[in-house]
Amino acid sequence: MFEVRVYQEPDLSGAYRLGSDGSIDFPLLGKVRLAGKTASEIAETISQALREGYIRNPQVTVLVKEYNSKKVFVLGQVARPGAYPYSEDMTIVNAIAQAGGTTRSALPNSAHVTRQDRRIPVRVDDIGKGQQTNFTLSPGDILFVPESIF
Repeated sequence: MFEVRVYQEPDLSGAYRLGSDGSIDFPLLGKVRLAGKTASEIAETISQALREGYIRNPQVTVLVKEYNSKKVFVLGQVARPGAYPYSEDMTIVNAIAQAGGTTRSALPNSAHVTRQDRRIPVRVDDIGKGQQTNFTLSPGDILFVPESIF
């Protein structure tokens, strides 16, 4: 999901979601294939296409709103376990906050992140106290907060 802004062209500006075929339907241009491109590459692609017969010198900016295909998973003793959209610089604390925080029966200092075939221990309470460094998650990471026995 991203927003395209064309300077002084409100009818061309708006929010777009990349389709399953990797393209969007853009006014004047029709179907524009954008799969695998960065925000600046998308802006240049749209700008170049508009320049070819529609607008003399289009000024296009693109702002990524959501990486829907990239997710992190927060499971276990959190208020709202589930899949959450990944965002750049997403940390353990961000992910737990998005999931509504830990439950009363959580054992946050025994949490772990599963990244591909590695299991990384995470002491969430210690991160909150500044005793352990908060670290950045990657798309596909699974954060699990176990339940306390007591």
